[in-house]
Amino acid sequence: MANIILLSSEQGLTNFKNYKLAQIDGTKAQTLSDFFNEIEKALNLPDFEPDMELLDGLLNDLSWIKQANVALYITHFDAFLAREKEKKMVELLSLLDATAEDWKWLDDDDDIPKKNIKILIQHSERATVILEKEEIAFVTL
Repeated sequence: MANIILLSSEQGLTNFKNYKLAQIDGTKAQTLSDFFNEIEKALNLPDFEPDMELLDGLLNDLSWIKQANVALYITHFDAFLAREKEKKMVELLSLLDATAEDWKWLDDDDDIPKKNIKILIQHSERATVILEKEEIAFVTL
């Protein structure tokens, strides 16, 4: 299954009731700086500084989160990073997708407990267009 899932309705969230759900409201994350603030709160990121590399490192750790299943849920996607160049959003979505994929290939004998990461996006035409244009795999529920 793809790491990025477009939810056509709120009912789709019932499939993720066993997940640590970290919600990002796109209206509160219209810039990358806003997004960093929101994800820091949503995931309780330890020692976080607003930086893409540091975010990548923390998302590839997640040791402070007890649940094995973690979902980042982006609502109001039409407003999400709307004040940034599209290139920044694509970079971020690619990073999130790659991180979720990396977790699938973690060896069971690694010291870090394995996580199952999903990126949920409240359905929007903008999300569909960007994901298709950038050939980032996704499914719709």
